[in-house]
Amino acid sequence: MAKSLRSKWKRKMRAEKRKKNAPKELSRLKSILRVDRDVLMKDVQEVATVVVPRHDQENMQSVVKDEDDDMKMETDIKRNKKTLLDQHGQYPVWMSQRQRKRLKAKRERRKGKSKAKAAKAAKGLAW
Repeated sequence: MAKSLRSKWKRKMRAEKRKKNAPKELSRLKSILRVDRDVLMKDVQEVATVVVPRHDQENMQSVVKDEDDDMKMETDIKRNKKTLLDQHGQYPVWMSQRQRKRLKAKRERRKGKSKAKAAKAAKGLAW
């Protein structure tokens, strides 16, 4: 749906408006935090994207690296690059049903060709 020129234009304009208003929103959020001193920055990070000034980024990177070591999770999904299937035989979430159907049909054709060749070879050896 929503592919008309009007909707594309409106989406583009909303994105530009967000860019324009982002500094105001950030300053408003900071002013609210100054009023309410007991709010922690970590709680705010869950709600909003906090942009750290460049001079503070170096300090924050060392803190973030320490946290990453503690909370390391194994999320390696082993996926076949040719068929895009993972180790459980599942396609990626972003793939549409039509693409899945095409890849499945392609796999089935390959299986059929290999079986046909094997059958012909066996037939030739039988007599």
